[in-house]
Amino acid sequence: MGVGITQAEFAVLVGVSEAKVSQLVGEGVIERGQTAHAWLLAYCERLREVAAGRASGEAGGLDLVQERARLARSQREAQDIKNAVARGEFAPIGLLADFLGMASSAVVDRFEQLEGALRKACPELPDEAKATVQQVIANARNEWIRATEKLVVAELDRMASDDEAGSDDAFAEEVEQ
Repeated sequence: MGVGITQAEFAVLVGVSEAKVSQLVGEGVIERGQTAHAWLLAYCERLREVAAGRASGEAGGLDLVQERARLARSQREAQDIKNAVARGEFAPIGLLADFLGMASSAVVDRFEQLEGALRKACPELPDEAKATVQQVIANARNEWIRATEKLVVAELDRMASDDEAGSDDAFAEEVEQ
């Protein structure tokens, strides 16, 4: 094996500062005690990795592999949403909430007209029977609202847990590729 090279000599050889060579040693790109040939090969390999976008040229800089994986994940999620919208499987929560509110209002309005309709259609119906019908309708309305709220909360919780689990798995898959 050849003789080791100093950081100052290597800096002059490749045209960088001694501080940059010291940084390369600190990052483990080159190792003290190796030959100039070994340092030059390691340095050139590092330059190729940075040029190819597989490594950062800065200490503590962006990890381009992870950044590309994050970008790919975001792009995939955006495309998944567009596809779901096109298939009619997805709509913004605000729109769904507004729609559900309008549908609920329409149902409540019809229920409130029931008392007058009963009086007209069945004037001989005892007040006790009318009260029973109104109570059954009120209970059904309240149960509908409670069940709808429960379903929405459960679905949002499921979506949130799927996103958390899926984002970890998807990110790991993308980093491996």
